[in-house]
Amino acid sequence: MINLEKEQSKIPAVQLYPLGDAAVVVEFGNEISEQTHKQVRAFSAYLQQHPFLGLIEFVPAYTTVTVYYNPWVISERGNLNPYTKVTGFLQRMLPFVADEAENAAPRVVEIPVAYGGEHGPDLEFVAKINELSPEEVIALHTQQEYLVYMIGFAPGFPYLGGMNKRIAAPRKETPRLQIPAGSVGIAGEQTGIYPIQTPGGWQLIGCTPVPLFTPQGTSPSLLQAGDLVRFTAITEEAYKERKEQRHES
Repeated sequence: MINLEKEQSKIPAVQLYPLGDAAVVVEFGNEISEQTHKQVRAFSAYLQQHPFLGLIEFVPAYTTVTVYYNPWVISERGNLNPYTKVTGFLQRMLPFVADEAENAAPRVVEIPVAYGGEHGPDLEFVAKINELSPEEVIALHTQQEYLVYMIGFAPGFPYLGGMNKRIAAPRKETPRLQIPAGSVGIAGEQTGIYPIQTPGGWQLIGCTPVPLFTPQGTSPSLLQAGDLVRFTAITEEAYKERKEQRHES
């Protein structure tokens, strides 16, 4: 394991360690935090703009970025072993990553949601176990800004941080076999949006007419790691109107 000390005060201390014989894990911390995520996002953005020969892909997570490379391509360009060459390149990135993290400005994405009724069949349950009214649950859910830590589980599914603990709810004991695309749910102290129809066990409190995953688009996922999400409550009429506009376009 390589422990990178700060070359200067603004450069974060980072750990690099191998994952098999063709990947390096870059760890920016061991706790989920907004600051750590900024470093993960800045590292990913810099690597996207400055890929090295032999890079296959990189996968950002809550506190890490896993960098996959082709060891055969790397080994053909010098005497150092591939792991040493890749970690050396990644280490030299850190000063630039620190600058990116300091200057990063998140994109804010507004997600309209029709809460309750057929769109949110578990809203009453979430309200009851938290000794709140459905209206209070909606108010608490829409007053936060949520950080997209990463995309995963299903294509375009955002892992959001920042939900008020007052509306936390356990997962369903028996998951639903089909959850409609756009459903907004709560599981534990997290909230999220199902981008496609899929089974799932989250408590559903609403649904958005905005598509989160369009595979035919140039950028299939509406949300990206580092975005901020704001939920806004809309009426059933507004929900239907937005859905009709989608079908006409």
